[in-house]
Amino acid sequence: MRHKLIALAMLVSPSLKRAILLLLLLSSAVMAVEDVVSFSDESLRPRYQQLLEELRCPKCQNQNLADSNSAISQDLRAEVQRLLERDLSDDEIKEYLKNRYSEFILYRPQVNRATWFLWAAPIALLVLGGLILLGLSRRQKHRHSEKAGTTMRSDDQQQRLEALLGSQKRGSE
Repeated sequence: MRHKLIALAMLVSPSLKRAILLLLLLSSAVMAVEDVVSFSDESLRPRYQQLLEELRCPKCQNQNLADSNSAISQDLRAEVQRLLERDLSDDEIKEYLKNRYSEFILYRPQVNRATWFLWAAPIALLVLGGLILLGLSRRQKHRHSEKAGTTMRSDDQQQRLEALLGSQKRGSE
C-alpha cells in the first residue's frame, strides 16, 4: 500500500503538489477560526465557557451557545460576556436570560410546577415499561403452564385414551 502511495505521489506534478498543500493549509486555517473574547479579568473565562455550555441557543434548539454559529447565539455570547463583566453571578445571568427567553434557554431547567412532568416523564416511562414487561412475562408463563397442564395426563386418562384410539382403529379396519 505504501509503495502505491509513493508511486502516486511521484506522478503528481510539483505545481499540483503546491496547490494541494496550499489548499490544505487554507482549509485548516479556516476551520481554526474562533471568536476571540477578551475579559478585564481572565478568571471570568472559565465561568464564560461554563455558561455557554449550560445555555441553549434559542434558534438551534439542540445546540448550546458554545457550539452554535447562529446570529442570535453570537449576540447571546456577547451578552453573557457583558453580564460577566458587570460582576453578575452565574445564577443572576441565567435568571436574566430566562426572563428574556423563557426557561427554554436552560439545558437543565429547574424543577417546578411547569417542569415537573419533564423531570418525571423518563422515570414514569421506565416504570410503565417494566410493568408491561412483567405483565407479558407472567402471561407467557401462564400460557406455558396451561399448555403443560393440558398435555400432561394421568396414567388412567392415558390408558382410556389409548383404548378409545385402539377401538377406533379396529372399527375402521
